[in-house]
Amino acid sequence: MGSGYFQLLVLAAIALFLILRLRNALGTRDGFEPRAERTPLDLQPDPPADVPDESDGIDHDIVEHFPADSPSGKALAAMKIVEPTFTVEEFVGGARWAYEIILMAFEGDDLETLKGLLASDVFQSFETVVRGRQGKGLKVEASFIGVRDTKLESVRFNKKTEEAEIAVRFISELTSVVRDSEGEIVEGDPNTIKRQTDVWTFARIMGDEDPNWILVATGE
Repeated sequence: MGSGYFQLLVLAAIALFLILRLRNALGTRDGFEPRAERTPLDLQPDPPADVPDESDGIDHDIVEHFPADSPSGKALAAMKIVEPTFTVEEFVGGARWAYEIILMAFEGDDLETLKGLLASDVFQSFETVVRGRQGKGLKVEASFIGVRDTKLESVRFNKKTEEAEIAVRFISELTSVVRDSEGEIVEGDPNTIKRQTDVWTFARIMGDEDPNWILVATGE
């Protein structure tokens, strides 16, 4: 047996060994699996699983809150045309923050903070209550536990003035007591968590340089 034939056997053995190693590392294919043709777009990283696919033409930022063909859904769509950077998700997050700030400023008689966040007529109503408490020597001690639920109730948009109004229902929890001038509790319990529901309406001119929404109405 010549040396050339022996070398051929050695090379064949090495090749078989490498094939078996690759088979173990990569696995096997069952059935027919055609190779997918990749385009330049395929080379881009896949989007995270939690990012909505809007290739269907549906604005999921809107339909998570209202049907697209509802009055509120259409209002939100019109608002986005005027201000493309507006998102409902960011608004809801800001509304939750504003709700806590306004609520605790009201409970703490902080009229200076309230003045910049409320429409003039709403501020006057809040101020009347605060001044009334102060006149009686009453003081509220409150601790905010958190917002348990936030839900958009309705949206209105005036295309002529480009003013938007969004009503939001908040369900929150807090502890609250009212003390008299002697420090005695006249209402509430510091150890009891109270759940309350508020429907607040925020307004803003879409496309305006001022990004702040103003509280224009309150209800339950």
